[in-house]
Amino acid sequence: MRILHTSDWHLGRSLEQISRIEEQKEFIDFLVAICEEERIDLVLVAGDIYDTYNPPASAEELFYEALEKLSGRGTRGIVVIAGNHDNPERLCAASPLAYKNGIILLGYPGSDAGAYKTGGEIRVTASGAGWFELALPRCEHHAVILSLPYPSESRLEEVLSREADEGILQKAYSDKVGEILASGSRNFREDTVNLVVAHLFMKGGRESESERTLQVGGAWTVDPEALPAGAHYTALGHLHRPQEVRHAPCPAFYSGSPLAYSFSEAEHSKAVYLVEALPGQEPRVMPIYLNCGRPLRRWVAEEGYGQALAWCEEGRDRNAWVELTIVTDRILTMEEQKRLRNLHPGIVNIYPRLKGEPGVVEYSGSREGKKIDELFSEYYRIRMGTDIPDEVMEAFLEIVNEQDEEADVTGETDIP
Repeated sequence: MRILHTSDWHLGRSLEQISRIEEQKEFIDFLVAICEEERIDLVLVAGDIYDTYNPPASAEELFYEALEKLSGRGTRGIVVIAGNHDNPERLCAASPLAYKNGIILLGYPGSDAGAYKTGGEIRVTASGAGWFELALPRCEHHAVILSLPYPSESRLEEVLSREADEGILQKAYSDKVGEILASGSRNFREDTVNLVVAHLFMKGGRESESERTLQVGGAWTVDPEALPAGAHYTALGHLHRPQEVRHAPCPAFYSGSPLAYSFSEAEHSKAVYLVEALPGQEPRVMPIYLNCGRPLRRWVAEEGYGQALAWCEEGRDRNAWVELTIVTDRILTMEEQKRLRNLHPGIVNIYPRLKGEPGVVEYSGSREGKKIDELFSEYYRIRMGTDIPDEVMEAFLEIVNEQDEEADVTGETDIP
């Protein structure tokens, strides 16, 4: 059985208001090509399909197009679970149609994949809460799959957070997840390929800045030992860096996100995992590295504006999105910033770093009776070590005035 593991598509996500939908389409096409070239039997999508509970229409359209292409007209099994970014009901709204094409959509922990009748050569032959057995074309053996869509406290219907001690709370949550997986693993058999697909934060996993926090502190983390030892492979979602889970009793991997979604991922490789599995044998797990989408790059011009300008003129990282920091002894003018962006349209942010920049300075003066422009001017002087340029103040006041006009129209006001 040849299995492809992917996750954390985050369809509809932008980068500082820049749409990534075309890059996401490129990834889907790449994924479909892998499925065809590698003769994939089963695709596991481990959550965070969308970036928000209410994704834009373009993201939903891309998701449905992806399912149709990946399924190979009902000849390839697809299993999709909800992540912490996904609305379970919205994700599964198309289930009556999807199941007829061998596409399994699961929104909640304990979902029963046998709730709908599958069609064609892909069949759910047995199922229960949180597990099902799947027959696939071209595969002599069936797969038994444990599914665990993002198990928040509310989705688990457990009142765990009444425990104030974080250590006790974390253990209680991890134990609960372990109990669910242990119960489901009783359906594993020696004559089946045994799989887990789950959206979890495993203890010891390497994070980046682009994941939405699942918990305060470490409460909603799961000990790797909670994973079932009898699984050939555990396909995980949530962390955006491809990685193996250490100290797990079975092969367990995060495939990570297909695109870099924050500049903290600027140097990360992106991948999906190809798994070859047979009953009673050790699986073979192979990363397939992705080259779709525009890379993210961080530039630091230690020699000042002139160095940054030279990089842009020479076409450095022409196809990348760029976060640029310029070490300088003065404030960059709007004209200078505009010139850089014209030379390299992929520049997303420009941050001046003043030479000898002081640390954070606390302002202890009274704000009472001061106008908003005075407060902003004082903040800028403390933060940047210089007086605010006129064009920056003008832009700030323009934004403030626009907000005041909107408040007058709606009758709403913002309370700091």
